[in-house]
Amino acid sequence: MVLGELGNALAGALRKLGEHTVVDEEVMDLCLKEVTKALLQADVNVQYVVQMKKNIVKAVNINELAAGLNARKLLEKAVFTELVSMLEGGALKETQTKKYAPVKGKPNVVMFVGLQGSGKTTTCTKYAYHYQRKGFKPALVCADTFRAGAFDQLKQNATKARIPFYGSYVETDPAKIAFDGVRRFTDEKNDLIIVDTSGRHKQEDSLFEEMRSVAEAVKPDMTIFVMDSSIGQAAQDQARAFKATVDVGSVIVTKLDGHAKGGGAISAVAATRSPIIFIGTGEHIDEFETFDAKPFVSRLLGLGDWTGFIDKIADAIPTDSQPELLDKLAAGHFTMRILYEQFANIQKMGPMSSVMSMIPGFGNDVMPKGQEKESQAKVKRMMCLMDSMTDEELDTTDLKMLQDPKRMERIGRGAGKGPGEVVELIEEYKRLAKMMGKMKGLKVPKKGGYGQTQALNQNLNQMASAIPPAMLKQMGGVGALQSMLKSLEGKDMGEMQKMMGKMMGGKGMPPGLGGLM
Repeated sequence: MVLGELGNALAGALRKLGEHTVVDEEVMDLCLKEVTKALLQADVNVQYVVQMKKNIVKAVNINELAAGLNARKLLEKAVFTELVSMLEGGALKETQTKKYAPVKGKPNVVMFVGLQGSGKTTTCTKYAYHYQRKGFKPALVCADTFRAGAFDQLKQNATKARIPFYGSYVETDPAKIAFDGVRRFTDEKNDLIIVDTSGRHKQEDSLFEEMRSVAEAVKPDMTIFVMDSSIGQAAQDQARAFKATVDVGSVIVTKLDGHAKGGGAISAVAATRSPIIFIGTGEHIDEFETFDAKPFVSRLLGLGDWTGFIDKIADAIPTDSQPELLDKLAAGHFTMRILYEQFANIQKMGPMSSVMSMIPGFGNDVMPKGQEKESQAKVKRMMCLMDSMTDEELDTTDLKMLQDPKRMERIGRGAGKGPGEVVELIEEYKRLAKMMGKMKGLKVPKKGGYGQTQALNQNLNQMASAIPPAMLKQMGGVGALQSMLKSLEGKDMGEMQKMMGKMMGGKGMPPGLGGLM
């Protein structure tokens, strides 16, 4: 997960509270020292840290606590509240710009600005890809005539993501390129047009003037400032300079996966009153996350984010296949084809460490980078072997057929893999088939009524029995699964059932998270 070192340090400081029978002033002081040390190491402004410590001490006065109140829980809550407040800009929250969201069916013009080397062109493609998966028709316009190779980079990224693009090798006026690109894609009925501009910093007056002319030419609905997290607290000055020049409405912070100063950058940008809407968590196109302070801090402290976890699964899984899948699982029917579809959906969910950090009880370092790469390679290897199977082999539940030596040899040869890798696939299938066998008799009730609530509870027990015991224990047992329902309080019962169905379908949780770690 992003800011893993900061998250581990903060979670470790709160975990140490559990080692003390009584939380007194001395214990609280030691905890706060570790929290402040971790924040300072992450390059968070010292004034913010000092103020945060004062606010926590004020909120949790150990000597004046009423009898029966849990000091440990109050301290944890105070740390959580203050971190959220800091990342939202504290008292500035009311005056923050409202987060912008494009509207389908009408042209939404979004202009990207930022420093040189901040990952702006890559972020443009990530932003376009994110909304493409949500049903938008995005397009990219390269108005960067300052950097050599800028158009080539955008063209390569856009082609890979299958997103239309526009630019010019001969035109030198970025405002004209931007205007022509926006007009073309508006005529072609694209509803999200992203304009990439030249990188610049606050000392370059001529480039800032150029940025104004591009903004006047395309009249963007939103201007997004892309900030490199590695500059830490300096992000605040740069963000304010851009905001003074053009109407910066949102911020995207990049490179949070590889630098310790990310905490400083996020807290500094928050103080500019422009909301952070996304964070870049890696080089790949899917390593891009929506930013919301409360779930972010919750994951940072190792408390998880059930809603985010279920939304992640919902985004990865096609809903039209869900009823059929649930019927098959309820009948105890699990095939190689279902396994293949599960693996495909796991890949859509993005980095597994990011998904795992959303589950309460799992730390930020639950999957080291080396192990994550190994798991991804294992999934691809198994999918390659399944591509070599016939329809009959993919749809059978007969293990003897799959274990036939001649079939195994042909499958391995067709995928260019050895016999040991075919055996590995069959063993994985056997293990997951056994796990999925525990889903037999799964209830999928109609919407509404007491019977549905009863079925949800029964499904929770079935899910708990299907999750590997060690994993369930780390999550906090059945109680953690029940807290998931509480975290979804207020949602329509039918919607909750649908979400439960997605998880029960195994398209992510039992096989992907339990089997490939």
